[in-house]
Amino acid sequence: METNFKKTSVKDEARIELHDTLGLSGAEVSINVLPQGASVPFVHSHKQNEEIYGILEGKGTAVIDGESVALSAGDWLRIAPAAKRRFFAAQNSSIKYICIQVKENSLQSYTASDATIE
Repeated sequence: METNFKKTSVKDEARIELHDTLGLSGAEVSINVLPQGASVPFVHSHKQNEEIYGILEGKGTAVIDGESVALSAGDWLRIAPAAKRRFFAAQNSSIKYICIQVKENSLQSYTASDATIE
């Protein structure tokens, strides 16, 4: 039977990417956990995709184009594709965050402008 939705459950993994698990076709979503004092082991940027980060738990720092940005639970951050970025957990706290990756300037409609009310 074909359905119009797919559900998954995310456990306590250090990193999970949902594009394959959920069959995403317009975005990449990952859930990431860095233990206290740890960091993403590389600096990166993108060719086309902006990233939206939501801090779910803990605290840490993002270094974006050489600028340090303090992060804590409840913070949201949008980063342009070309920006060079790296993430760090605080020395005394782990950090758990969601990263949503979408093609920059691709949003044509949203919420009410994209809804069909029945």
